Amino acid sequence: MRRTRTTAAGAAALAVAAALLAGPSAGTAGAAEPEQLVIDLATDTGAFHGGASGSLYGVYGDGVPSRNLIEGMRLRTVSTKAQDGPQHPGADALEMLPPFVDSGGKDVYIYMTDIYRGFPYQWPGADGPARLADFKEKIKKQVAQVKTMGDYKDHVVYVPFNEPEGNMFGTGSWSYNKVSWLDDPQYFFAAWKEVYQLIKSLDPDARIAGPNTSVLFDQDKGFLQYAKANGVVPDVMTWHELSSPAAVRTSVAKYRGWEKEIGIGPLPVNVNEYGHNYHLSVPGQVVQWVSAIEESKIDADLAYWNIDGNLNDSAVEANKGNGQWWLFNAYGQMSGHTVQVTAPHPNVQYTLQGVATLDKDKKQSRAVFGGKSGDADVVFRNVDPGLFGKTVHATVQEIPWTGQVGDSAQPLRLADRKVEVGADGTVTLPMRGMNEMSAYQVILSPGGSGVPASPSVGWRKTYEAENATYTGSGYSRNGPEGTPSDVGKFATSGAYNVGGLRTGSDGVLAFDVDVPQDGTYDLSVFANSYNLYGLVKEQGPTNVFLRVDGKDPQELRLPLGYKWVVWGHTDTTVKLSAGKHRITLAAQDPDLGVTKGDAIIDKIDLSLRDTHVTQPAVYEAEYAALDGAQPSYTRSGVSGPGTVTLTDGASTTFWVHSAADGESTVSVDHLGGGRASLSLNGEKLSKTSVGGAKKGTSTVKLFLSGGINKITLTGTSDGLVLDRLRVTPSRGALTTTVHQAENGSLSGAAKVTDAHRFADGGKAVTDIGAGKANALTLDVTAAEAGRHALTIRYSNAEQAPATHYNPDPVARHADLSVNGGAARRILFPTTFHFNNFWQLTVPVTLKKGTNRLTFTADELPDFDGDTYNQYDQRSPYAPVIDQVAVTPLSAR
Repeated sequence: MRRTRTTAAGAAALAVAAALLAGPSAGTAGAAEPEQLVIDLATDTGAFHGGASGSLYGVYGDGVPSRNLIEGMRLRTVSTKAQDGPQHPGADALEMLPPFVDSGGKDVYIYMTDIYRGFPYQWPGADGPARLADFKEKIKKQVAQVKTMGDYKDHVVYVPFNEPEGNMFGTGSWSYNKVSWLDDPQYFFAAWKEVYQLIKSLDPDARIAGPNTSVLFDQDKGFLQYAKANGVVPDVMTWHELSSPAAVRTSVAKYRGWEKEIGIGPLPVNVNEYGHNYHLSVPGQVVQWVSAIEESKIDADLAYWNIDGNLNDSAVEANKGNGQWWLFNAYGQMSGHTVQVTAPHPNVQYTLQGVATLDKDKKQSRAVFGGKSGDADVVFRNVDPGLFGKTVHATVQEIPWTGQVGDSAQPLRLADRKVEVGADGTVTLPMRGMNEMSAYQVILSPGGSGVPASPSVGWRKTYEAENATYTGSGYSRNGPEGTPSDVGKFATSGAYNVGGLRTGSDGVLAFDVDVPQDGTYDLSVFANSYNLYGLVKEQGPTNVFLRVDGKDPQELRLPLGYKWVVWGHTDTTVKLSAGKHRITLAAQDPDLGVTKGDAIIDKIDLSLRDTHVTQPAVYEAEYAALDGAQPSYTRSGVSGPGTVTLTDGASTTFWVHSAADGESTVSVDHLGGGRASLSLNGEKLSKTSVGGAKKGTSTVKLFLSGGINKITLTGTSDGLVLDRLRVTPSRGALTTTVHQAENGSLSGAAKVTDAHRFADGGKAVTDIGAGKANALTLDVTAAEAGRHALTIRYSNAEQAPATHYNPDPVARHADLSVNGGAARRILFPTTFHFNNFWQLTVPVTLKKGTNRLTFTADELPDFDGDTYNQYDQRSPYAPVIDQVAVTPLSAR
């Protein structure tokens, strides 16, 4: 892997903008021609499918992750464990089925074998026939449970066996008879036939998937031949690709050839495990898989290597997305038909790859691509002048890597320009200074008469920790981490990281930086502490001390992770004058104290906080998700290339990022013509009608949850001509009242604790749960009746014993009752340590004046209501609660 040293990450923004302004001839004379990613808009490769947005064990339950994250990622398929299966906490099929389907999901694939513990599966019985008999009884119960789910059952696909060649019909001690079906298939084939016929007899409409092998073996052809001869062909063909994107195209082509030869299908295909640790969370890696999967027109699910409920390292906390999430958000908003994309190195992993669409109704082409550092040209060919005109409007965005547990803002706008279409129907977009860990998006639309937007980022630079100067004790240079030849390890910027800042150390890590002008700079420290490591367990977040040129000390708390080399980022600001400075991270500070814990540092990112960054975030209506409306590119003086007209019932949905829970000002720029209602995260807000007869801006104060927010505008009269949303954090309009948990009324075993020093004021409430008698009650006030945001500051580090390489954190829950009403169950994902506090916001209805909130918890029984999990995978406790804040959801 090419090792990056000091990289001008922000050069892409400036270089792309400059190159687009200068045109295709902006290169240096005599320089080698950049590679080309060629997009042929005249070669239709089929309807857009969206199948790469799938997840194995990515949904824990309702709220982990949030419905916003599921819907905004356009999650299409989920493979998950059998209801009440003991493999790991959460992801029970029938508990995550309703929120998944209600969030737009298509199919839930139930791994029926996950009703057993262990891997290989520990199915009981003295011999193979006895074990199969036990499994068939459990299958009967699973099908009966699914049939109670009403219309949701239509979204279920049964997966009777998982990697059968390696466990149930392999050679190990837990196998049927220690005979691998790859060598002698008769026993597996007979079992497949029995189980298939059993499921169909119980539910004739059932869909069944298989054989679900770990790769597409040549023996799978024999399976298909047997299945056809015996009338037990699966409804969906499934296998795993824990290999490379190149193998996806090759395997699908091989399988389609078998279908034709055997005379079956074509069947839907789900490659229901794909990718490795090195790939996951990294947009520039995952986009290569996405391009292969979309080109193959199949479904596929990201692999489960770590914790469940975080969309396979896409989700951060409950409601935040990292760079990988934003890649899938961009991919999921594609529409129309895919078109031919020719990469400079077709079907070669770790090179520039991409996928593109053309939506003739929207008059838009979208492309997502990545996997290469340096320069390339993105070339659109056969740009139809009847569709786009003589000029196009090109918006170029970057989706950076932000780590597995690092929140990401919306994609960075690198350039937004009008570009002339060449006489040969070609548009060339020069991409300069790309980062191989980033993905990129281009949206092409008619040139229109709108006003291009400025970039959303200016000067920025990355400094690798392994190139910094370290003094003092304890230094280690760790790596290489994940590489193309070692995909089991995690990706790391530059492949190396630095350790040494820990309890008892006097280490100092010094970065020498050089900045272009006086100003305030955003500083992100990419770091990690393993939550179960001895020194880290004492305090939780590892604290280190930041100084600039030996001055202005700050204490930073670095992110925790579920393993080493799981990256997040801690963000702050520093004031720098133009020129050179030394930024230090130290384990001791004479004014602030000493480090407790142990951390590794990957890099720091430094970016100028100029008007590019501080201007309101812009969300163009013509780029949003549309229902019943289409863009128009005929208006002059608008932002971007076009507008959207919202007739009665038509809507547009924006996925809006907020750095934290709190108030934002949402400005709706429109050209008049009608009015629209506004919904926030599925909540229709009663006092937020926007629009009017004339051109103007409707300003609304909204409480946005930290992370991803869904804002939907729906036409209510005539036809509101919508231009864009502008969103910026604000203060003062929505009054927040904060209530410390320790000041509430406690009952039973619930008690105040001072064991978690990072709780606000050093105190919190613990031991809520294990029965309704152990409760926390808080009286909160509301200035007026209506919907409010209830923001709970909490911690949760419960973890169940695991039988495999996956950490098994438990999402604790709280049953919240408002004013004595029916309790609502809220799930709280792990914070990795009880001294690490996060915030989670839920909407509640409050009356004017005093309202009583009661928090209780008890262990949830299994689906039948009579039995309980015996492996500590369902907690009877609520999280540790620090404080509760109450804020109105909206105001004008």
